[in-house]
Amino acid sequence: MAHLQHLRLLATALLAVLLLSQISNAQQIPPAIEWQKSLGGSGYDKATSIAPTSDGGYIVAGGSESTDGDVTDHYGSSDAWIVKLRSTGEIEWQRSLGGSSFDNARCIAQTRDGGYIVAGESQSSDSGLAGNHGKSDAWIVKLTDAGVIEWQRLLGGKENDAANSIAQTNDGGYIIAGWTGSRNGDVSENHGSHDCWIVKLASTGVIQWQQALGGRSGEQAASIKQTNDSGYIVAGWSTSNDGDVTENYGGILSTSDYWIVKLSSIGEIEWQKTLGGSRYDWATSITQASDSGYIVAGYSSSNDSDVTGNHGDYDYWIVKLTSTGEIQWQRSLGGSLGDRAESIMPASDGGCIVAGWSYSTDGDVAEGHHGESDYWIVKLTRHGEIEWQRSLGGSVNDYATSIAPTTDGNYIVAGQSLSTEGDVTGNHGLADFWIVKLAPATSDVQQEPTATLAPLTILPNPAHTTAMLKLQTPAEAEYTIELISPLGQVVKRQSVQIGLGEQTVHLTNLESLPAGSYEVIVSGGGKQFAHSRLVLLGE
Repeated sequence: MAHLQHLRLLATALLAVLLLSQISNAQQIPPAIEWQKSLGGSGYDKATSIAPTSDGGYIVAGGSESTDGDVTDHYGSSDAWIVKLRSTGEIEWQRSLGGSSFDNARCIAQTRDGGYIVAGESQSSDSGLAGNHGKSDAWIVKLTDAGVIEWQRLLGGKENDAANSIAQTNDGGYIIAGWTGSRNGDVSENHGSHDCWIVKLASTGVIQWQQALGGRSGEQAASIKQTNDSGYIVAGWSTSNDGDVTENYGGILSTSDYWIVKLSSIGEIEWQKTLGGSRYDWATSITQASDSGYIVAGYSSSNDSDVTGNHGDYDYWIVKLTSTGEIQWQRSLGGSLGDRAESIMPASDGGCIVAGWSYSTDGDVAEGHHGESDYWIVKLTRHGEIEWQRSLGGSVNDYATSIAPTTDGNYIVAGQSLSTEGDVTGNHGLADFWIVKLAPATSDVQQEPTATLAPLTILPNPAHTTAMLKLQTPAEAEYTIELISPLGQVVKRQSVQIGLGEQTVHLTNLESLPAGSYEVIVSGGGKQFAHSRLVLLGE
């Protein structure tokens, strides 16, 4: 009898494992394409940044060499090209910015006044771009909601300077990260070849402070975010082991490491960490998690020191850090060829979403590869395990550079495509901006039915610092409003006494929360009765 009971327990355990396996496999079904758009002309066009807008549409920035197709203005060489899309992907307006030389937009974000802030680089000194300091400058442009220039600034010195990342700060100004080879003009110091360059601007574009960070070799900042303590977190790379940089895994003037720098609100270094191995490691994107730690994305060809599990060539390398920069977990993702992560954002379930491109057809890139390089979108759990992955593109080269959450809890991806088939339609010639809206991920396991909650309208959505909730309440009572972070934590709880019927409630002080997609749940009488999703805007 004991033996029979043991067999029954073993069978029950095996059945449980099988069911869990089925659920796990079900969760790994990748989302379909809801819509996709190719934007550009017969020249070379590349999108580098996309962000959701408060009207439910999207704003896209990049560079364009075209003079036809969707591009109606062109000033010379390469221009910054800004495109406002409706929620369905149709062009609402588009604007070329620049002069007769090379100009490019690298990052865009919506501002609290409904306009936009753009960061990039410019070599021009005409068409309103007077004041170039020499070679290329960091270039910042403030636009209205209709794409009209309010002001623009060229920042730098006599050598090459560029801005890679920009975000609006709690005080209404802007924080910029990029690099500088200068040691004059707006740049007060330089440690060597080129440094990370961090610039704090007032809301009018006037420099409040600037800081060059690095050692006697080379550094570059790729991504910056304001943190919940009003400081800043910077991600990029370094080849130094002196100056501000305390360690290098590959040797000075040899290989690069991820370089993560935590700054105070006035730009002073609080801590800095180099991460990587003996080969090349480049950090491209960073975001703060709701536990006050950080998630970093980039790519690595190392397979030692901090890096384990490299599949061959370059892999996506994703690192979760504590609030003081200690590694909690790290994952190498990819196959035997080159894979490069460019953008990372928190996901609403506590994981994260990563976008970049892959040349691989093996390893983690198991299915659906279309051609030379594809967009490669990877959804990770909060512990860094792959939940699903999806290759998007055609038979030629497709490169994803930016991903952002949408108000419906899904994702919008931007980059560049040279393909004319597969997932890609409407290519105008050479390379186009390629924008892909993903549909909800699905599961092949029947879920338990859930109670239908009342509709909840949130305006604006996405939001920066405040949001207004509109809902129908079933009775006069005290209601609780909870904001649930992408990591599943309650990050804001607000109790309000409101009446019966149509009500309006304001959520305030949202600027301290990291960018991402948050659940909003309204409860009363011990029961949840209204639910929606709020996207908070970041970089």
